[in-house]
Amino acid sequence: MSLLALDTLTVTRGSRPVVDGVSFTVEPGECIGLIGPNGAGKTTLMRAALGLLPHAGSSSLARMVPRARARAAAWLPQSREIAWGIDVETLVALGRLPHESRAGEAGRAAVDEALARMGLEGFRKRRATELSGGEQARVLIARALAQEAPLLIADEPAAGLDPAAQIATLRVFQRLAAEGHAVLVSLHDLTLAARHCTRLLLLDHGRLVADGPPRAVLTEDNLARTFHLRARILDTASGPLLEPLDVLT
Repeated sequence: MSLLALDTLTVTRGSRPVVDGVSFTVEPGECIGLIGPNGAGKTTLMRAALGLLPHAGSSSLARMVPRARARAAAWLPQSREIAWGIDVETLVALGRLPHESRAGEAGRAAVDEALARMGLEGFRKRRATELSGGEQARVLIARALAQEAPLLIADEPAAGLDPAAQIATLRVFQRLAAEGHAVLVSLHDLTLAARHCTRLLLLDHGRLVADGPPRAVLTEDNLARTFHLRARILDTASGPLLEPLDVLT
């Protein structure tokens, strides 16, 4: 059973489509990278899929009532601001709000696992607002993980993280998919996308222009047409490496 199904999803601003007739499904076991240049419509697509923006077409998540949707999908937006001066453990536990068992043994176990996945066990009693920006980002990812939703939708979760933390976060997402969950994650780092995602969706001017395995999507032609970038993909022992060469005018 699909965890997310979009059918000709369209979002307009004025008379201009920002997301233009996008259709795809997300299945258990997939770690899907949503890629595209700035302004391609990635964030708008994710928000509309969650029912957070008015749209035409349909989204299986948007049709759900709020509590059911919160149990079906965890949402990690781009914004990383933490406004409350509470400790890390309490903040991560907020991910349990959709669940009736949030204060019980199952809830505590979910929080413990989320902290462990993000390497935050030693931060439990630290005040979240006193952490660095990258540490706060990891705490918010842990909050989304504690939700234990079948689907995680994350908008640029690697932004602001150091390279090691970026790789560690994508590996967490890979493990989630291997455990039978699914992840839909927007990324600007195409090497991270190529190495850690099972499938890529390439968005350009609101349209889905490619959908498939990373090496089938990240072709020189697609990179030139969509990103206006001359680049090549190198196959290395550690996985694909995208080498930007020049900007195409």
